[in-house]
Amino acid sequence: LLQEYFQNPLAGPSVLGITSVASLSVAFYIFFAQNLVLPEVLQNSFLSISAIGGSLILMLILLAFSNRFQDKSFLIIFGFLVSALAGAIVSILQFYAENQSLKNYILWSFGANNQVSTNQVWVLTIIVLIGIFLSFKSIKPLIGNSLGAAYAQSLGVNLNQLKLFVIVASSILSASVTAFLGPILFIGIVVPHFCRMIYNPAKLWQQWILNMILGIFIMEFFSVISETTQFPLNVITSLFGIPVILAMMMKNNKIA
Repeated sequence: LLQEYFQNPLAGPSVLGITSVASLSVAFYIFFAQNLVLPEVLQNSFLSISAIGGSLILMLILLAFSNRFQDKSFLIIFGFLVSALAGAIVSILQFYAENQSLKNYILWSFGANNQVSTNQVWVLTIIVLIGIFLSFKSIKPLIGNSLGAAYAQSLGVNLNQLKLFVIVASSILSASVTAFLGPILFIGIVVPHFCRMIYNPAKLWQQWILNMILGIFIMEFFSVISETTQFPLNVITSLFGIPVILAMMMKNNKIA
């Protein structure tokens, strides 16, 4: 969604800072609200709501800046600055945090999908289905948007509605996964890139389905490696994603 909307192959939750802001929201929850006496379902809901709320605010700011600046590379710089700021605030929270809260946050930041409770799975499933529905509603308008704003409007595409769907769907999907599984980096950039290599050109709705299928298999593959080697999942995805992104940048530079 983000890559198609911003027309930038490097746009993604981690690069644009969405994952970092979601992580910051989770950090505030873990350090200040985790000891509240609430039913587990409500605790899980507050965890996801805090992450999604932070991501929505960032996406609104990001889109406001994107309308002011024509250079799309600014978005990457903006995401880097947001990630750095979020990391600095998290470091301050860690410095003053109690031992148990600090331990909980560090374990969460490693990333894992084999420690999610049954109640968390139900909450995550509902949120993800909502995000998938909104992303599906964005596919047809995105096809028109890719041909230019003027042409999209001539086709009857509501650009404001498209912007809203992209903001909400991207924030819900990335923030909910970050809240329950940890900050899983680079998957949102690498998987669409591989899908274009496998099946390109393709209709956008076909790419949408292929992204979900390939994303599932890649995450399961990394999960097996993580459980076998005992390495944190986030470390494995980073070791995989960084070289791929560098290769993408070098390839695009040669083409330019």
